[in-house]
Amino acid sequence: MIKVAQFGEGNFLRTFVDAYFDTLVEEGKEYSVDIIKPITFGTLERFERQNNEYNIVLRGAKNGEAVEEVRKITVLNSVIDPFADQKAYYAVATDPELKIIVSNTTEAGICFNAADDVNGFEGITYPAKLTKFLLERFNAGLDGVYLLPVELIDNNADELKKCVDSYIELWKLPEEFKKWNAEQNFYCNTLVDRIVSGHPRTKEDADHLEKLVGYKDELVSVGEPFGLWAVEKKGDIEKYIVEGVHNIEVVLTTDIAYYKKRKVRVLNGSHTNIVPAGLWEGAVTVYDCMQDKKLLDFMLATLNEEIVPFVSDNVEATKVFADSVLDRFSNPYLNHLLTSISLNSISKWRARNLPSFKDYYLRYGKIPANMAKGFSYLMKIYSSLKEKEGKYYVQLPTREIEVLDDLPYLQYFANGGSVAAFMKDEKVWGEDLTAYEGFQAAVEANLLALSEGKSLI
Repeated sequence: MIKVAQFGEGNFLRTFVDAYFDTLVEEGKEYSVDIIKPITFGTLERFERQNNEYNIVLRGAKNGEAVEEVRKITVLNSVIDPFADQKAYYAVATDPELKIIVSNTTEAGICFNAADDVNGFEGITYPAKLTKFLLERFNAGLDGVYLLPVELIDNNADELKKCVDSYIELWKLPEEFKKWNAEQNFYCNTLVDRIVSGHPRTKEDADHLEKLVGYKDELVSVGEPFGLWAVEKKGDIEKYIVEGVHNIEVVLTTDIAYYKKRKVRVLNGSHTNIVPAGLWEGAVTVYDCMQDKKLLDFMLATLNEEIVPFVSDNVEATKVFADSVLDRFSNPYLNHLLTSISLNSISKWRARNLPSFKDYYLRYGKIPANMAKGFSYLMKIYSSLKEKEGKYYVQLPTREIEVLDDLPYLQYFANGGSVAAFMKDEKVWGEDLTAYEGFQAAVEANLLALSEGKSLI
């Protein structure tokens, strides 16, 4: 039996990680998962009522047809509240069959707090609790484990290990434990990719899912069929994490950075470039953009000409991923609002689009026209901002929307700040965007066209 300790009981882990281990069990392998509630908030009563079983519904499209697939998840062995039952918590730590620790405690969960007391528990951070968990295992004379955090931060496992090491130093724990942690525990960076919408939010959807499942499931969770888990290859991890497609696709790799770069540039970069264009052209969701020929052609041209060729030398592999992204964008069930994706668009454009923009410019000596258009739509929205009672709105051709971003950016444009000066601001972009020959002129021409009621696509 391979046992997994899972810090977190939320929708994502249950629809992603637990679905993976449950599928391995169905395939004849022996796994079980013990869920550990990482914070005091919330109760585990729903798990108790349902004997730690629940269903996931994967909604997507196959051969152009909308499908909904129901899977019952039975891989959970126990769900533990360590604040009420620390004996059960430490029993997991001292189980010889424990091989894997997974966590999803949000991006803010992996942090160090010098005020944490070694004798405390309720108010200390997740890495502090984990340090105490690992110390218990060390004191029991057991081997180390594989730690696979899925929190969405760069080098998530490296950051988690830094925190644990810091607690070992802060609490003056034995040197032997420090050595054991360094040599026997394998902290593996990961990247996860599956859109999970979670529990139904409307009565209509809840009733529909109840009919699909066959009974009322208080833990039912909805996600998309696509799933990718890239895991850094360390030690003998292939003995415990099985590669291939097992509900989600799992890849063991020594180059986790490639998978992150691919996701950020292809999936997130496509989102960020199409959103302002879609909003201005009247779309409401990503699905709307995929159904509008003009917007779809714009997205495809951006991907094929300005993003995909610059992700890695293996352009064909990136094309395959890009095709899967387009299928996901066409999922009629996701209902991914453009206004939701537009949150913090300035920093998103810098992180997701500027690297591809620069690569294109360096190769061809000219600006990428489609990303320049996407940026122009973005600047048109921001330069049209109006402040109303502390909130910031823009009147699009078809409707008014609220824009959410860092307050200084919103105030700058609402107070009449110029696009040209904003493009020059190295504090915003990390460099002067007007240094790219022809970029400022293209943006100014595009803004004029939009002001005259014309479309850029």
